[in-house]
Amino acid sequence: MKPRYMPLCLLVSGLAILVWSGLWPKDRLTWLMEVFPAIIGGAILAATYKRFAFTTLCYVLAWMFSIILMAGGHWTYAEVPLGNWARDAFGLSRNHFDRLGHLFQGVIPAMLARELLVRTSPLRPGKWMTTICIALALAISASYELFEWQYAVIAGGQRAEDFLGSQGDIWDAQNDMAMALIGSTVALLLLGRWHDRQMRRLAGR
Repeated sequence: MKPRYMPLCLLVSGLAILVWSGLWPKDRLTWLMEVFPAIIGGAILAATYKRFAFTTLCYVLAWMFSIILMAGGHWTYAEVPLGNWARDAFGLSRNHFDRLGHLFQGVIPAMLARELLVRTSPLRPGKWMTTICIALALAISASYELFEWQYAVIAGGQRAEDFLGSQGDIWDAQNDMAMALIGSTVALLLLGRWHDRQMRRLAGR
């Protein structure tokens, strides 16, 4: 597949999966709250595509994160079948599918911020850019935890439990932020050179 067709394929497949996830979810409001970031993020990326097209790498990562959000919205994170399978197969204490979501909650802002900074600012890839991108990812993760806290206070009951997906973990918020830290750090370290090559190709068009 030619790279220029990839964003359209990702958008179409993402919309199809969004429709599937909205068919008979466990709880309609919980579904909406879980997939809302994917809807808003996808809309922004689609609306800005002609003015500022990101690399294929960033679009694929954003698509993967959206799929995670849609699966979590459909089943609730504590009941996603893949997480239940991993829990039973490896003897885990809980369904950890929500941790995967928070891992990508660090990956996406870090990689998008890196591309924006490289292409629109005097900053160049290096230690300071890595620090800034990780700090931004952590700030977004912490802000989301504050939002979850207030939603749980307002909603209460099973709906709050389904949205939080804490499954009795008293350190759930801290673990979620730690996963975002790991996700942003690993993505920047492992994908940095690949990302740079794609940005150079994009600039050379």
